[in-house]
Amino acid sequence: MLDFLQDIDRDLLLFINSTHTPVSDLVMIKISDRLFWIPLYIFIVLFLIWKFRKLCWIMLPVLGTAIICSDLFASWFMKPLFERLRPCHDKSINYLLHLADGCGGLYGFISSHAANHFALATFLTVLLGKQYKWIWIVYIWAGIVSYSRIYLGAHYPGDVLTGALAGSLIAIAFYKLYLKMAIKSGNKKEEINIA
Repeated sequence: MLDFLQDIDRDLLLFINSTHTPVSDLVMIKISDRLFWIPLYIFIVLFLIWKFRKLCWIMLPVLGTAIICSDLFASWFMKPLFERLRPCHDKSINYLLHLADGCGGLYGFISSHAANHFALATFLTVLLGKQYKWIWIVYIWAGIVSYSRIYLGAHYPGDVLTGALAGSLIAIAFYKLYLKMAIKSGNKKEEINIA
């Protein structure tokens, strides 16, 4: 069964990576670049400050800690634990890959990009979903960032899917922590977005 899943992972990676063009290479490199998204991150922080005012001083540190924890879980726990080579470092497959943006670190399971972006997307969705039904769009953004990692040959699809799941679960845990902290600080339930 494990061999079957690894074959699917490999075949799907090769298919996605084979769809490269010079233009899509440039687009995917930008999408994969964390610095490219800084204006969006600033907008999110400013929006949360505007929306929640005094609660943002509880919310933003909790959200930041959730993202840091998802990154540490992926990079400092899972990657050293499993030591699964990135496709671009795996000699059994890397010669088949189009590597438009180099390779990155040695190990790829799980994807830090996926974990971090899905942590942010999940936290925002559970925080704002009752008031802004369109907020689920942040999952499309997180998915595109994660897809770019497969396209660039930095991760297998399984690395990305597992990273997305881990980041989402971490975000839910930290959202619950935020709710407890917000209630303890004397805020009313409706102020902290509890139905």
